[in-house]
Amino acid sequence: MPSRSIGADRSFAAHAAPTMSLEMRGSAEDNCGESAMKVVRQETQMPKLDSRVDAYIERSAEFAQPILTFLRNTVHAACPEVEETLKWSMPTFMYHGILCGMGAFKQHATFGFWKGVLVVPGSDSELAMGQFGRITHCRDLPTKKVLIGYIKLAMKLNADGVAAPRTRNVAPKPPPEVPEDLAAALTRNRKARVTFEAFSPSHQREYAEWLTEAKRADTRQRRLDQTIEWLAEGKPRNWKYLNC
Repeated sequence: MPSRSIGADRSFAAHAAPTMSLEMRGSAEDNCGESAMKVVRQETQMPKLDSRVDAYIERSAEFAQPILTFLRNTVHAACPEVEETLKWSMPTFMYHGILCGMGAFKQHATFGFWKGVLVVPGSDSELAMGQFGRITHCRDLPTKKVLIGYIKLAMKLNADGVAAPRTRNVAPKPPPEVPEDLAAALTRNRKARVTFEAFSPSHQREYAEWLTEAKRADTRQRRLDQTIEWLAEGKPRNWKYLNC
């Protein structure tokens, strides 16, 4: 696993000294700022960082970078022994197994614990992966103090060997309704149509929703043109994140 020392990452060092105690103040809106905490440094332990996570954050959308950096720093502050890796092409934190993970998409970020509702009760979200829904700003997350509490609980569950809860048997969603302009464009491009028809309903839905979420006619047309281009190349909507 590629790794590096903390000296190679000044931005990380500014926020996440290992083995530290945190006196929290402020609200969730302070999450991305140094003013949100007073740091008392104790023994130094080099965090186990993965350069692929750096690259993932750097490639993410601008809005997502401070969110991912804040989450990464918080995990290391709470669990100095945590190790980083990539699973399912997204940053994942390991401590006696999978502890938690985060991801960034075009318009939102996600963060979640492997043991899900055992860590954050009542957090089964259908809006996005993880337990915190679609994250577009640090203020969408709990305060750092609360997050550290969740992380500590997740650490204990892993250390005690508690099994992850079984996934609920949820009825599959029906195939998405294809917008008329997308359907018409697909009839004019055989490669794109073949790809779209071969995709799973979830991949089809990603394209359909991306198109219908456009607020302006010119934006929708650009997305339609991009959709047909990517489909003709055999690409799913979020293909950029498949090989992170």
